[in-house]
Amino acid sequence: MKFVDSVKIHVHSGNGGGGCTAFRREKYIPHGGPNGGDGGKGGDVFMFGDSGKNTLLDLSFQQHQHAEHGLSGGGSDKHGRNGIDLHIRVPLGTVVKDIETGKVFLEVVEEKDYLLFAGGRGGRGNARFKTSTNRSPEYHQPGEPGHECWVRLELKLMADVGLVGFPNAGKSTLISSVSQAHPKIADYPFTTLVPQLGVVKLNNLDPFVIADIPGIIAGAHDGRGLGDQFLRHIERTASLLLLLDVSGFSENPPQEEYQILIEELELFSPKLLEKSRAVAFTKLDSVSDFEPLDKLQQHLEASGETVF
Repeated sequence: MKFVDSVKIHVHSGNGGGGCTAFRREKYIPHGGPNGGDGGKGGDVFMFGDSGKNTLLDLSFQQHQHAEHGLSGGGSDKHGRNGIDLHIRVPLGTVVKDIETGKVFLEVVEEKDYLLFAGGRGGRGNARFKTSTNRSPEYHQPGEPGHECWVRLELKLMADVGLVGFPNAGKSTLISSVSQAHPKIADYPFTTLVPQLGVVKLNNLDPFVIADIPGIIAGAHDGRGLGDQFLRHIERTASLLLLLDVSGFSENPPQEEYQILIEELELFSPKLLEKSRAVAFTKLDSVSDFEPLDKLQQHLEASGETVF
């Protein structure tokens, strides 16, 4: 299934049904009192967190999501039927934003319903307006309109550890080695084009989830390479693991790669550097001289990094 992590949809909660103006018209009661019923409430719009979904693909083909309108009231004090609520199923980690202002309406992080927009209230029928001084009111209320707007849905994957590194740094090899994930692995940059999740199970420890995002390069925070469209997927992770290719065949020396990764994370969101993190050297089987590597490890550890 194609991975889609950002879509825009038009959402409309149901309008409330209008109240009714009606009077009793029974035999021998030619001028009966008011008996217009109330309108039904418009349907609410909910976002439901579905742990079985991992893409917003289906919503990219269903851009108009409307709850049902409430029905109008009727004579004989008949209450209009309430509109049916709309439940939009989205993956856990979905953020819902106003497409014009960027305001965050809600974040879906649990498998439950989240109210996005309430439906409009139904209008009151004329029976509600009968008073001692006005025994035959001809007025009824219209229903309240529902709320409608275009919203942006953005999926931020929920994982415990985020793998960060340059293209072809060995992230996919690592996640496939420690979990049941099977990302594409090849000896060329940007093999990973979409984020991958893997569940790691170690002996009697609780399992945890790691996320492999496409490779980061200089300028990624501005959209270069696969850019910031995937950096947001590590915003929810508890920890980061920075992978440095020390084989000597990478375009940049490992010390330079480390500096670029740190700078890109900070430029995208300074909060990313507040997460716990560690550094792992990859492709050690290609290293013949370990002295420069030992010096790099000492330098990183002196700056506070944990190095594997």
